[in-house]
Amino acid sequence: MITDAPTITYWHVCADARGVSHQERRTLRDFERQSMGGAAPQWNDVMEQKPERAMFSVLPAGWIGDWHENPAPQWIVPLSGRWFVETMDGARVEMGPGEVSFGGDQGCVADADGRKGHRSGTVGDEPAVLMIVQMDGADE
Repeated sequence: MITDAPTITYWHVCADARGVSHQERRTLRDFERQSMGGAAPQWNDVMEQKPERAMFSVLPAGWIGDWHENPAPQWIVPLSGRWFVETMDGARVEMGPGEVSFGGDQGCVADADGRKGHRSGTVGDEPAVLMIVQMDGADE
């Protein structure tokens, strides 16, 4: 049994003051032991921002999307397959099942090549299945 509060790392996609998107590692560390529905206590890190909607997306093998901003602040968790996120600063991060990304790149400014926000796509020969939880309101 874990007696010390756990942490979870995730990739955070965000825009800087110049409107250029970046990716950085961040850590969820506000875990508290709580019961859910009367079950034995477990470690929970409750987000203050409320979810607006949840969806599942299947990106076909070989799929690469156009440059865009995340439509809303959103948590993205790959369930199967692999995918990548490339930001305007040139960083490219590949993720697989169980890794977590937060898309908060709203407010980007298109560069000279017309890139704005990020682009993403599948990696490998199988589709990437993603669970997406869009949040209500401003960046987490």
